[in-house]
Amino acid sequence: MDIQLRDDERMDYLLAEQLRIIQSPSVFSFSLDAVLLAKFTYVPSKKGKIVDLCSGNGAIPLFLSARTKAPIIGVELQERLADMAIRSVAYNELQEQIHIIEGDVKNIPEQLGIEKYDVVTCNPPYFPSNEASDQNIKEHHAIARHEIHLSLDEAVHSASRLLKQGGKAAFVHRPGRLLDIVTSMRAHRLEPKRIRFVYPKVGKEANTLLIEGIKDGKPDLKILPPLYVYGEAGEYTEEVRMMLYGKE
Repeated sequence: MDIQLRDDERMDYLLAEQLRIIQSPSVFSFSLDAVLLAKFTYVPSKKGKIVDLCSGNGAIPLFLSARTKAPIIGVELQERLADMAIRSVAYNELQEQIHIIEGDVKNIPEQLGIEKYDVVTCNPPYFPSNEASDQNIKEHHAIARHEIHLSLDEAVHSASRLLKQGGKAAFVHRPGRLLDIVTSMRAHRLEPKRIRFVYPKVGKEANTLLIEGIKDGKPDLKILPPLYVYGEAGEYTEEVRMMLYGKE
């Protein structure tokens, strides 16, 4: 399908999924975090309904589409990013499975329906709005990275409201916010069930946290084996290489 690219946009490959995605260095490009979350989260193979919050340019819905036949809704606040996601979905001819909505995560449960979904994924802004991760950050990046329009607790609350009882919510965040996210999940009826820490390499501190909870689940938390991104020589580890490139 012929899709119009705008400004500095480019069409990148999602190699493991054999899909393409529109990216822009000045507006938005997905990070490894999106790959990690999409591979970590539980998804039903066929039945069920999935919502991805803070979808950006649609990377997680695209990744998930390779793992499930279930319908996927992606929610993104920023018009430009939502438009990129819509065009990527169209290019890959996945309009029947993936529906991108431009909307505010805080209000989306009323729009989509309360307690109607089986899985919610979310890659929320990581930094408090008053914390400067980059002094000259562009607006699109600032909204995606900082809690300007959406706090962690608001994201968790919306995820919980969307989920059916027994539904699963998965988040990717920073290890420094572990207690914040666990506290918020429990306050909103999401019992943490699986946690995995991601490390740049052996001997380094974890820099990414993956966590999944079940709505109204019983307490029983599993800490999964660590995931290392790079080996000693700076190459991707076998597990991460498989996530990115699939089987050779």
